[in-house]
Amino acid sequence: MQAIKNIIFDLGGVFLNIDYKKTADAFIKLGVTNFDQLYTQQTANELFEELETGKIEPVPFYEAIRKATGLPLTDNDIKLAWSAMLLDFPADRIEWLTNIAKKYRVFLYSNTNAIHYDQFMEAFSRQNGERSFNDYFIKAYYSHEFGLRKPYPESYKALLDAEGLKAAETLFIDDTLKNIEGAKAAGLRTIHLVPPATVLGLNL
Repeated sequence: MQAIKNIIFDLGGVFLNIDYKKTADAFIKLGVTNFDQLYTQQTANELFEELETGKIEPVPFYEAIRKATGLPLTDNDIKLAWSAMLLDFPADRIEWLTNIAKKYRVFLYSNTNAIHYDQFMEAFSRQNGERSFNDYFIKAYYSHEFGLRKPYPESYKALLDAEGLKAAETLFIDDTLKNIEGAKAAGLRTIHLVPPATVLGLNL
């Protein structure tokens, strides 16, 4: 078996703590009682897929949510509820990432969107003296900029091609099983990081 030279990390549940229930609860408080039918950690309906692949911008997204729910929600109502899932970046995991980047070529591949991106990048800079989270990686791939999202195997292959990486030499780490399965289908070596496990317990 070839030695691992590259690691591609997920973001949420790996370096950024996420609580999907907080967003579901926030939408319920706004009167959106079926949010779990629209979006979960495992699945996203067409609207959220479009948001996470950059095919729809935030303002049309907010309008689509109003139309889908039939509720007179403000843009800010939706933004705050949608972002409620975003928590903190534990400092020990960022320190771990700094050290692991001395041993491997490290990349990020995250399903996210323009609304969340602005929120968590600002939060990271507040916590870490204005340093950008992206600086910790050779390159960070975000689905809304990349135009592709996990778990589709072709998205991983596009990332490998873009960086000139060999799948057999590349490890992918994610907390979502569907994403792990997609990575395996693309030939990547994988670690499914099942909560409450964190990267701190990995022997790499």
